[in-house]
Amino acid sequence: MEPSDHEEASVLYSPGREPKIVPHINANARKETRWTFWLITAGLSTTFGAAVPTGYNIGVINAPANKRSFLLCGFLLFVGGVCFQFCQTLSSVELLMAGRFLVGLAAGLTTSTVPMYLTELAPLGLRGALGVFCSMGVTGGVVVGQIISLEEIFGTEEHWQFALSFYVILVVIFFVPYPWLPESPKYLFVIRRRQDEAVNELKRVAGKKVRDEYVREQIDAMRRECTPENDEESCGDGQSTVQKPKERTIWSVLTDRTLLLPLVLVCALQGGQQLSGINAVFFYSVRIFESVGLSSTDAKFANLGAGCLNLFVAFFSPILMAKFNRRFLALLSCAMCALFLFCLTFIVFFIDDVEWFSYASIVAILLYILFYQIGLGPIPYFIGSELFEVGPRPAAMAMGSLASWGCNFIVAMLFTTLQSAWGAFVFLPFAFTCVALTVLLRIYLPETRGKHISQIVPLVAKGFSSKPLVP
Repeated sequence: MEPSDHEEASVLYSPGREPKIVPHINANARKETRWTFWLITAGLSTTFGAAVPTGYNIGVINAPANKRSFLLCGFLLFVGGVCFQFCQTLSSVELLMAGRFLVGLAAGLTTSTVPMYLTELAPLGLRGALGVFCSMGVTGGVVVGQIISLEEIFGTEEHWQFALSFYVILVVIFFVPYPWLPESPKYLFVIRRRQDEAVNELKRVAGKKVRDEYVREQIDAMRRECTPENDEESCGDGQSTVQKPKERTIWSVLTDRTLLLPLVLVCALQGGQQLSGINAVFFYSVRIFESVGLSSTDAKFANLGAGCLNLFVAFFSPILMAKFNRRFLALLSCAMCALFLFCLTFIVFFIDDVEWFSYASIVAILLYILFYQIGLGPIPYFIGSELFEVGPRPAAMAMGSLASWGCNFIVAMLFTTLQSAWGAFVFLPFAFTCVALTVLLRIYLPETRGKHISQIVPLVAKGFSSKPLVP
């Protein structure tokens, strides 16, 4: 059936089939864009229960596809915290290493599943705003970790184990509402084929005032995300018969040519987020500030100030995601980060020759952090949820998380060595990474704000032959 005059239409791309025209969700969906009790509860619980502890375990070190994944994150974080608490009492380095290993697993799981879960719960108009909660939580956790690990608090030889395990309090408190948190309606409908449960959860998330028309539109949208071989007969008829779940393995995603470009974009953004230099600043920021002439104490507080600036800008992320296009923010962020990294290289190289360059280096670092947080900071966390349908989404987010933490590991292992060998030029690889990201995103990243997945998928389905900017 052809779409009516007052509806927009898009082409739904399906491998091996002729493209079919589907109507977009009309303006009625936008009327349901409001914060409800369960949206807020899910956002706060996952952010403070998993994302903040993840960031905490990054910051605390500096100074001294199952949807039950959130529960697993909490369990790993809790056990890791117990290991930290008792490793000094038992004089066990092995226990300390085990704790870090468990927290590392939880961190990877958190950054791949929490943004996906929140964006699947959110209505179209709040998808970006809720999607950045994980980024905000990680950023806030870094700052809290920096504060707790100060020598004036727990950053001493006698109390460091309390600094490492302090985050467990957040895990315990914010996992209390877990049994009542809503399941993702998309996961229930498309993956598990539990249509009645999906409708009930959709109504619960949308609030008591939700209209039946909105629910029908959302169900129609989820129906279009079903696989071509199962769409009409397995999740479009409203029957209660048990159907085979729509599951995509990592291998099937890697070998699907229609998913090549979005997978490259997700991995490039998540890996590039780490290779953009942010962890060179926060893992070794105290050393950077000391190298420009600050005392050890002043350098630690300057580092804390940088973290606070990062968090302050992060608080505006939901507003930025709601008001500005993803492409604009990502391109601006990458380009300006590259610029200030080049500036930082120049300044540090000549810092002994120009007296005021010590202050200029601090300004360059702070401006870098500011522009990082408006795009490179939050967008990579949730962009995979906007480029992939529900089926391949968990595998794609897992690959993105692997790229992120893999590049994080590379920076942590190599930065000090390269800094000793290259001096000021150590920031150049990060600058060139930002330049490369700017070029890639300029050519291939489609705009996703306010668009349903059925509009986005066809734009990136032809690999590097795709032309996402061509109307």
